[in-house]
Amino acid sequence: MISVTRVCHHYGLRPTLDDVSFNVEAGRTLAIVGPNGSGKTTLMELLAGLASPAEGQVTLNGIERRSTVDDELAIRRQTFFLPASSWFPRNITGRQMLMATGECWQISIRRCFEHIERLLTVFQLGDIADSDITGYSTGQRKKLSLCSALISECPILLLDEPFSGGLDPAGITALKQILQHLTSQEDRTVVLTSPVPELVEEVADEVLILQSGEIVEHAPVSELKDKTGAVSLDEALRQLIFPETQDELRHYFEQEMRS
Repeated sequence: MISVTRVCHHYGLRPTLDDVSFNVEAGRTLAIVGPNGSGKTTLMELLAGLASPAEGQVTLNGIERRSTVDDELAIRRQTFFLPASSWFPRNITGRQMLMATGECWQISIRRCFEHIERLLTVFQLGDIADSDITGYSTGQRKKLSLCSALISECPILLLDEPFSGGLDPAGITALKQILQHLTSQEDRTVVLTSPVPELVEEVADEVLILQSGEIVEHAPVSELKDKTGAVSLDEALRQLIFPETQDELRHYFEQEMRS
């Protein structure tokens, strides 16, 4: 479904991604994790076609991103990219925005009406669906952006930090279960980023760890825990990405006790 081959990218004189290669099969959820500045957002933008890699290839369903206009349009019909911070038009209601998004991805009007109602209900947006988006709270806007991604019914979803941005516990629960359903029952492919290991462990089949623009590990969650002897993904990631953190915390608390 998704193939990244020897991708290198840079901003300025320093590499942001260096020789990155991996595949994601249909019906799988891949979580990209790593410390701040590791290249996660850059990689998501390359997957989404917002930029072309300086070297290497990104292909979705066998079609290379940004190779020709026709090929790029074909990919965009199959892909929805949701950035961490979404832009919203003015003077439009939430329901109108979802209808317009469905039409962009050529979802039938009848299907749009039915699916929108279910999404608004499950994300608790029904009471404000016919109000101008400018009056929505941060969390309500996040829920609306997630509904936009889901109403597209794309086989490939690229979600940059979908669980952040003020999403409340009900929204987190709804999103987790919907993503699990889409991959297990509908064979969709999901690539997401998240700084919260507990959420990653619940929704991801595989984890790709980036550090300084390079892949440190790419494996199923269970393999990462087995490799490190950890009981949770949180512990495994701390060992793989931040092995010095526990010593630094111990030193911090020792100093606090003495002060």
